[in-house]
Amino acid sequence: MLSIENLEKELKNGKLQSLYLLYGEELFLLESSFKKIKTLFGDCIKGINYITIDETNYSELIADIETPSFGYEKKLIVARNTGLLKKEGKRKNVELAKWKEKVSNYLKENIEVIQSSVVLVFVEEEADTKQELYKTIDELGIICKFEYQKPIQIEKRMKAICQGYKVAIEDSTLRYFIESCGTNMQDLINEIRKLIEYAGEGGKIQKEDIDKLCIKKLESVIFDLTDSLGKRDIKKALEVLKNLIYAKEPVQKILITLYNHFKKLYFVKLAIKYNKDIISSLNLKPNQTFLVNKYKTQAKYFGELELKNILQSLRDLDYQYKNGLIDLQIGLEAILCQYCSMI
Repeated sequence: MLSIENLEKELKNGKLQSLYLLYGEELFLLESSFKKIKTLFGDCIKGINYITIDETNYSELIADIETPSFGYEKKLIVARNTGLLKKEGKRKNVELAKWKEKVSNYLKENIEVIQSSVVLVFVEEEADTKQELYKTIDELGIICKFEYQKPIQIEKRMKAICQGYKVAIEDSTLRYFIESCGTNMQDLINEIRKLIEYAGEGGKIQKEDIDKLCIKKLESVIFDLTDSLGKRDIKKALEVLKNLIYAKEPVQKILITLYNHFKKLYFVKLAIKYNKDIISSLNLKPNQTFLVNKYKTQAKYFGELELKNILQSLRDLDYQYKNGLIDLQIGLEAILCQYCSMI
């Protein structure tokens, strides 16, 4: 298996293999690598030297490999979400299982033909590493799993983009940028480009530029709101809430996000109390582990009972709102005022 970084390096150097499996959750980087493969391949004429296969026509894969790409040296075949590499459920699809074995055996027996006339790319959301087809591709070609990037990897990518445009950014500012804008690579690249344009060549991205220009994730703003609530700063807490509503965030979504946030703080409190791992307690993905310290810091603002009471108040508000007993925004403001006023 090849790492994302090594695959990107190979493609950047113009090295194109004949057999690939690209799969995983980090779809932006996966699609970026696939586009590079397509660019390296060259002109694609659909139906002639560019063939697409999916779950509806996977049985045509072998025939497409064997059909000459008339007028072209090679053909690019993209087998996307075919199900051929997916883990089988309890109810076995006999037809699909037959084709998994058939394709695996075909690749083994005809790899030299494939290398001379085809670039075959499997693109899947998930892949079963135990099945024979996976092992065959691993033996004969390139497999790359696109996992969510860890914070340090995201920082490295963002810094490289800034350096490419000769724009400086300090590590602390970069961390704040990721905390504010999330870990979705497409979103981050869109936001960092705005900041780069604003700073200009030879300039430097500042924390206040992020506050001024970037679209912050709701979860990040909820952290700000909770900070104000923990510090009993009612003015700031209400300001953050009103800014969210002004930005047209649905009040119901704010309520749900706030509830989930306080539930996580409650879990952190229990994890610390019973000496449990916070990452597993919160079920954080690799690209979210940087949030642990933020959750721990905020959990200190509240007692265990207080967190339970806040969660109950938010549940009660949801019930009252659904039964037409209270306006949701007024109810949220009342809860903020209630807990900001507690000593």
